[in-house]
Amino acid sequence: MQHSSTAVAGGQSHEGHAHHTPPKGLLRWLLTTNHKEIGSLYLIFSLTMFFVGGIFALVVRAELFQPGLQLVEPEFFNQMTTMHGLIMVFAAVMPAFTGLANWMIPLQIGAPDMALPRLNNFSFWLLPVAFALLLSTLLMPGGGPNFGWTFYAPLSTTYAPASTTFFILALHIAGISSILGAINIIATILNMRAPGMRMMDMPLFVWTWLITAFLLIAVMPVLAGVITMMLMDINFGTSFFDAAGGGDPVLFQHLFWFFGHPEVYIMILPAFGIVSAIIPTFARKPLFGYASMVYATAAIALLSFLVWAHHMFIVGLPLTAELFFMYSTMLIAVPTGVKVFNWVTTLFRGSISFEPPMLFALAFVVLFTIGGFSGLMLAIAPADFQYHDTYFVVAHFHYVLVPGAIFAIMAGVYYWLPKWTGHYPNERLAQCHFWCSIIGVNLTFFPMHFAGLAGMPRRIPDYALQFADFNLLSSIGAFFFGASQLLFVLVIVLCVRGGQKAPAKAWEGAVDLEWSVPSPAPLHTFETPPVFHRAQTHE
Repeated sequence: MQHSSTAVAGGQSHEGHAHHTPPKGLLRWLLTTNHKEIGSLYLIFSLTMFFVGGIFALVVRAELFQPGLQLVEPEFFNQMTTMHGLIMVFAAVMPAFTGLANWMIPLQIGAPDMALPRLNNFSFWLLPVAFALLLSTLLMPGGGPNFGWTFYAPLSTTYAPASTTFFILALHIAGISSILGAINIIATILNMRAPGMRMMDMPLFVWTWLITAFLLIAVMPVLAGVITMMLMDINFGTSFFDAAGGGDPVLFQHLFWFFGHPEVYIMILPAFGIVSAIIPTFARKPLFGYASMVYATAAIALLSFLVWAHHMFIVGLPLTAELFFMYSTMLIAVPTGVKVFNWVTTLFRGSISFEPPMLFALAFVVLFTIGGFSGLMLAIAPADFQYHDTYFVVAHFHYVLVPGAIFAIMAGVYYWLPKWTGHYPNERLAQCHFWCSIIGVNLTFFPMHFAGLAGMPRRIPDYALQFADFNLLSSIGAFFFGASQLLFVLVIVLCVRGGQKAPAKAWEGAVDLEWSVPSPAPLHTFETPPVFHRAQTHE
């Protein structure tokens, strides 16, 4: 069922969200409880960390530009690979989606704010503390984390630098932030929808975030448990992951991936919601199969708990376990395929226009699907024995996370910038950013498939001569992609400062509730809840 929604003022007033004159200057941002300002803080933090993580990646690519050890010590190379992964996953992608959720969910469901505004403020300010702590480990004796973003024991327990304890504390703080944010999102969506809005009337971005929030609450405690066991092994003489003391290093992998695989979907489900908002808007058609999209999202979330050991095919699992994880991994392609089918069908015979949000959304569909197909290859257990720990895996998950999660975030930013700032982004610059990004992404990550299939292992600072051409292309692509993100910052800054004025309904085909609010959205919206009307439905 898809809906066109209109809102009229009326209904009961929301109690407990009365606002006072905000303090001025820095204190305003430190103490703010307004969902729009907190959303902006998350997005600015995420963009900053995106560049920090990107610089770490460029150190890696600079070293791999040619065979031989050129620029950095192998030890520092390992720290860069590890920090790049940790920063991009926990400090760039997740906070960006949380920022979009903070900004847009209350607007999309007709709520005046998040359900727990002070908790919202606290959730955000935990993040700069956590990642300042994580980054500070690079300056400590022995350096920062050097054991890969998956921090496998015993590399992260027996052989790790002394700063690992600070890394564990940083992850705990970031995890608390995620759990509190998820609780807030669930409370808001379940309790604060506009009168007349049923669950199956909610935009898909709200649905995907509701399901994501439940995933976060389910898996973040597992991460907390496994890093606490690491802490005990390092500092208190236990041996959970040390075979010499009766422990099992493979136990670490089971626990980590039971968190880690749903985490991958935490980073992609909100992207599905963004793309499901943008494609119908610029195809000027209702989304095909709304209900099936909701059920497919829920199916992906449930199945994500059943596939964790596909990361572990080579650890010596029993054959029955390998078969189970192989088939369950392939099964997850079905609801994902439903989504791709629905997006393509929405485009079919649509009156399509190619504004910047639509360009990024279409690139998402095509390139994310490439990542999905290489994922199916990796799901085949006997074949995975060959691909495992090669650059083929690096290519696979970067196709899912860069043109997947990050392109979707960029699409969402371009889509909602007129609502945030009251101005349209500069179309020429935004298109230039898009084409540079898409060339850069494919030049960086596509050759990695071939390097991996030819046998190049991942996480190494030096490599054999036969991989030189693939690495040369990847490194050129990485620097080109990194530089083109400066265009993104330029577009955002210019849009905040001025540009073509945007009306309340900035995009012609947009139907959701946020487009009934003036552009830029005032600091306080829906003081009196709107009454939601289903203008049309398609079962």
